[in-house]
Amino acid sequence: MVTRREGRGEGRGEGGGRGRGRAAALAGVTAGGIVLGLLVSGCALRGPAAGEAPELRDSMKSLSGQARQAGDEADPGRARAAVREAARTLTRAGRARVRTSMETVSGGTRLTIHGAGGYDFARPAGHLTVLVPEDAAGDAEHRPITELFSPGALFMKNRGAGVPPDKWVQLATASLADGNLLTNGATDPLAAAELLGGAREVTYMRDERVGGVRVRHYWGTIDLGRAVRAAPARDRGPLATAAKGFSSGTVAFDAYLDDEGRPRRLRHRFSVASTGPSAPRAPMTVTSTVELYDFGADVDVDLPDAADIYAGTVASPRN
Repeated sequence: MVTRREGRGEGRGEGGGRGRGRAAALAGVTAGGIVLGLLVSGCALRGPAAGEAPELRDSMKSLSGQARQAGDEADPGRARAAVREAARTLTRAGRARVRTSMETVSGGTRLTIHGAGGYDFARPAGHLTVLVPEDAAGDAEHRPITELFSPGALFMKNRGAGVPPDKWVQLATASLADGNLLTNGATDPLAAAELLGGAREVTYMRDERVGGVRVRHYWGTIDLGRAVRAAPARDRGPLATAAKGFSSGTVAFDAYLDDEGRPRRLRHRFSVASTGPSAPRAPMTVTSTVELYDFGADVDVDLPDAADIYAGTVASPRN
C-alpha cells in the first residue's frame, strides 16, 4: 500500500570490470556522476535513422513485412491510437508489479541487467531493485542497486564510490543526457509508456500471450518530439532532454496491450554510436524491456528524507 508521511518525502525502496570489453559495454548502466554514463563514456545516442544501425533497420523492415504477409487488415489509425493511450491507461489502472531488463550488445559482448519492483502510476512513484552481472561489475560492484522513481527525480542506493551505505544519491532526470531512459540500467516504467505518446507508423502484428494473458502485439517507431508534447507537463523535461540527446529523434518499439489496453510488455530498441579515435566502428545496441503484471497489487513507495540523501561528491567506481 502506498504511504504518505507529512513533512517527509514519499517513496521507500525495497531491496534492494573485469575485462575492458565488458567494462565498455557496462558504460551505459548507471547515470550522471555515479558511474560512467553512455554519453560520458564517449557514446552518442541514436535512433534507427537512415545510415545508422543497419542491422536494426533491417530487423524493423522484416517485422513489418511479416505483418503484411500475414494479411493483417487492422486499421493503422486505431492501432496508433491504442498505443498512444498506453500511459493514460496505466494511470487509470493504478498500481502494478514490474520486471525490467536491459541488454547491451557491443563488439560481440552481450550484457543483460535485470530489475524487479513495483509502481504506482496514479501517484506516480515506483521502486526497482537492479542487479548488475557479477562478471561485468566485479565483486565490489555486484550488489543490488535500489532505485526510486518520482517525477523529475531518481534516487539510488548502493551505487557510487564513497557514498555511505545508508545514504541515497538523488539525480534530476532532466539533467541526464538521455532523460533517464538508459543510463540507470532500467528504463523508468512510466517513461517507457509515455514514450508511446509519440508513436507513429504503428503496425498491428498479431495476437499473442504474455504471462498467460492474451495481448495485441504492436510494432512501430516513436517520434521523441511528439512524445514530449503528448506527455504530462511534469514529465516533459526528461523526455525533452532525451529528444535532444538522441540524434535521429526516433526509437523503435514493440508494445503488447491486453484487452483493457494496459501494457503488459514494452520493448524499446536504441542504437548508441561510439565516438572518439579509439571507439569501435559498430554501434552499441540497447534493448530495454518492461513487463507489467499483478495490476492492483499493494505497492509501498516512500521516498527518502532529506537527511538520508548524500550531499557529498560522488565518484565513479573503476571499471
